[in-house]
Amino acid sequence: MANKEKLFSEFQAPTTQEWLDKIEVDLKGADFQKRLVWRTNEGFNVQPFYRREDLANLKTPDALPGEFPFVRGNKKDSNAWYVRQNIVVDDPAEANKKALDILMKGVDSIGFRLGHAQLSADYIETLLKDIRLDIVEVSYRVCQRHALQLADLLVAYFEKMGYDKEKIVGGLGFDPIERMLMKGKDTTMLLPNMPTLVEKLKDYPRLRCVMVHSDLLNNSGAYIVQEMGYALAWGNEYLQQLVDAGVDADLAASKIKFYMGISENYFMEIAKFRAARLLWAQIVKQYEPKSDDSCKMIINASTSTYNQTLFDSYVNLLRSQTEAMSAALGGVHSMVVTPFDAPYEKATDFSERIARNQQLLIKEESHFDRIVDPSAGSYYIEHLTDALAQEAWKLFLKVEDEGGFLAAVKAGTVQADINATNEKRHGDAAKRKEFILGTNQFPNFTEKSEGKQPLAVDCSCQHTGDADVPALKISRMASDFESLRLTTEKAAKVPTAFMLTIGNLAMRQARAQFSCNFLACAGYKVIDNLGFKTVEEGVDAALEAKADIVVICSSDDEYAEYAVPAFKYLNGRAMFVVAGAPACMDDLKAAGIENFIHVRCNVLETLKEYNAKLGI
Repeated sequence: MANKEKLFSEFQAPTTQEWLDKIEVDLKGADFQKRLVWRTNEGFNVQPFYRREDLANLKTPDALPGEFPFVRGNKKDSNAWYVRQNIVVDDPAEANKKALDILMKGVDSIGFRLGHAQLSADYIETLLKDIRLDIVEVSYRVCQRHALQLADLLVAYFEKMGYDKEKIVGGLGFDPIERMLMKGKDTTMLLPNMPTLVEKLKDYPRLRCVMVHSDLLNNSGAYIVQEMGYALAWGNEYLQQLVDAGVDADLAASKIKFYMGISENYFMEIAKFRAARLLWAQIVKQYEPKSDDSCKMIINASTSTYNQTLFDSYVNLLRSQTEAMSAALGGVHSMVVTPFDAPYEKATDFSERIARNQQLLIKEESHFDRIVDPSAGSYYIEHLTDALAQEAWKLFLKVEDEGGFLAAVKAGTVQADINATNEKRHGDAAKRKEFILGTNQFPNFTEKSEGKQPLAVDCSCQHTGDADVPALKISRMASDFESLRLTTEKAAKVPTAFMLTIGNLAMRQARAQFSCNFLACAGYKVIDNLGFKTVEEGVDAALEAKADIVVICSSDDEYAEYAVPAFKYLNGRAMFVVAGAPACMDDLKAAGIENFIHVRCNVLETLKEYNAKLGI
């Protein structure tokens, strides 16, 4: 120990200003703010480094696990969470068989989606046969109009089986506002059922029945602050209505559960769950509950479908794995990993097994369940937690000032906000400001859809007629590119793009690689080359390869020499494209060249234009 103390004493800790001075030197005059400070979509800046002094005024590092305001988690002794898998129930006997099977494979939480089930005591007994409800967490979703009936049937079954009420863990998914957001149908007439539902289940302290499905917002493209702020307002709407109806504040709060999504933003998602618990605890505290335990936010997290892709779908495993890690480190109650094939098919046994194992990997092999709030003390994550809490609180207050979440949904302001973000993110993806690996960046050149088609968003409640309120426009971020690529595949002839590489070696290789990635996003066949001595040689090779598109790849300076002769020699026998935006672009356009691809292009619109020119 003495040696260690001496070792540390021999080094003088640099100050923040000394770090900044060193960075300024390394930047060689470049603007620090532009090069290294990240302006997030959430409305705040992130610095390139943080020090202890940055946390001097923050309260989050002083919190303890398992204690109000629960920023560091609801538990004191572990970080364990339930590994959940959802089952769509078409036949109760088959669903029961599947549940028993996966319970032997690492799952300890089941979510049954009952849809239009003909509910009865026999139905429930068949569905739950041999499932130990005092050991396994089980949740249920049914058409909102049948929630009270389901509650009665479940209570009767629990009593018949003699279960200890304290040991029943799970949920009954009553959330009329979700239906409004998803389908645009006004379901407020069902809200008076909420106090009755809570009363029916009041003797089951760990069985929650009022749900906030903000994962719907996540899957509709919402940014993290939007999901957080609206989830808090959504939960507060239900809590306020229950208390106004005479339900005890502790009971009301203990019956609310949050279903949240997980985006690909790794560290910010960890901070999101910490910040969400912090803010929800503060909200519930205003209702003066008798116990701080009533202020705990119970969260089931689901990996996002918004960033999943139909093409190169195994990349979805990489996305969902880091998302699952975020949720685990963030301290959620339970988690669902969405199968990688969800965009185009009903999950297979293989994809469901992989999804389960993704959680088991971080739990059983990486021991994410052993350490309470492992991210605590990280200057970066503590800063993110505080910044997200501040921004989400602003949105929460805005919604409350406008009359609360239900009023905002009826007015369509929530939907308009999320839909605007969704549209922006689709636009950013089109311009590759947001990368979708395997779709708009580094696509698999040779992959074919092999009959895969995007699945429509499913809703168990069927509605007909005109919408009463605006609905969310749910569309995966990759869907525009997938539609383009599927259209290309259906063409009589898939276009071939030929790289006419000439001149400066480094520039022609870089631009050929860029162009291959660019054009393969539409599903074109791309042919790269090592280089040609003359443009005539390159054009002849392209025509021999039956190219539909010839892309000249060279340096900006050399385009003035090579581009026009190549264009003229090609003489309209294929589409001619220049890779880059050279200073001589106006001269090239004057010579009749009209196609240029570069980093400032809208990739999606450019490729749609090329398809149109090629008659696709």
